[in-house]
Amino acid sequence: MRIREGDPLEIYTDRDGEVIFKKYSPIGELSQFAAQYAETLNKTCGIAVVICDRDTVIAGAGIPRREYADRKLSADFESIIESRTLYTASGGEGVPIVEGSQHLISCAMPIITDGDITGCVASVTVPGAQPLQANLEAKLIQTAAGFLGRQLEG
Repeated sequence: MRIREGDPLEIYTDRDGEVIFKKYSPIGELSQFAAQYAETLNKTCGIAVVICDRDTVIAGAGIPRREYADRKLSADFESIIESRTLYTASGGEGVPIVEGSQHLISCAMPIITDGDITGCVASVTVPGAQPLQANLEAKLIQTAAGFLGRQLEG
């Protein structure tokens, strides 16, 4: 993980007095809630979903989460998050969640909290799954990102 200018940090000390810096993930505070939201989207709409902070996947449903948990997001996915806009894959093309991933991002919306990017909600293509209408999928992902952003503001 990289520390960027403006990233929130948690500062700890160990028994020997060494200082430990750890990136603070606001969306990580909602990981259980985010997992429930992803699971609900998956069960009710039949779409695979991942919810990420700026570096890693923190929740997912419809895909094997263990394959993605605590792995660095792909550079293309990070670019989508940094764009601050809705991303939709065109022509069946998509970007991988992490490098070498077989699952590709179909639609993604960054989570914005108080003007800062805190993470992203993305739908993921799953081979053999029935795709949703693109407009509906985009609205569901935008709603999820907006809702999680508002939860972090409170």
